[in-house]
Amino acid sequence: MDVSTLCAVVATLAVLPNRSQFFRHESVSLSCGQQGNSSAWRVMMNTSMKTNQECHTSGAPGNESHCFIDCIYPFDTGVYWCESGAGACSNAVNISVTDGTVILDVPVRPVTEGDDVTLRCKNWTTPSSGLASRFYKDQLFIGSSSTGSMTIAGVSEADQGLYKCSISGAGESTHSWLAVTGHREPPNFRLLALILLPVVGACLSLALVTLLGLRSRCKGKSDLDVSYTDVTIAQEVQPQRIRDADTTQTFYSTLNLEAT
Repeated sequence: MDVSTLCAVVATLAVLPNRSQFFRHESVSLSCGQQGNSSAWRVMMNTSMKTNQECHTSGAPGNESHCFIDCIYPFDTGVYWCESGAGACSNAVNISVTDGTVILDVPVRPVTEGDDVTLRCKNWTTPSSGLASRFYKDQLFIGSSSTGSMTIAGVSEADQGLYKCSISGAGESTHSWLAVTGHREPPNFRLLALILLPVVGACLSLALVTLLGLRSRCKGKSDLDVSYTDVTIAQEVQPQRIRDADTTQTFYSTLNLEAT
């Protein structure tokens, strides 16, 4: 069932540990991550034994927005999602529980395009130890690893598909879907330039207008001041004292001649 076709997806179902395959008797935690009042949400499930039923914490109802299964069984295999009384829901996830000895540790939630993703092949007898493993995508062999893990660097939409792994002498896992979501957008420098250029242009224009205004004011003030180039200094005419002295000397000489 595609839950997203029945309601508006506004929340996220978180699964811990973040994988879709589990061994029998493992523990798993499911919780609703959303905005607003978490008490208005509940974890729902569709399994072989329960259809559109609430998932309750083992042994007690607990918080409806959180479901903790401390001992999971193959009949818990199914689809899980969050749902609110207002008709909103979360993404749906598929959880698979096996009686086998090999599982593939693949993220249960979609990974972002461009991120690195590590797939791990685990054996029930030694789940923490890496064993030589082979990996397949859409039934095609894609690689092997002596440590039981394989990293896909910079995943793209082409890496989306069904994956499984096998361990020699132990068996193989079931298939799990690796979903890849849209890539992260790099900084849009073109958009940033389109936003900043008009602002910078306006600031420069304002600065230019201010400078021109100041220059105009200074020029007007300078026109009111006296300029040395506009002033003609008239030289004071000095009395011709030498000429006056000669006249006086001639006068006294005439007097002397008359006295003689």
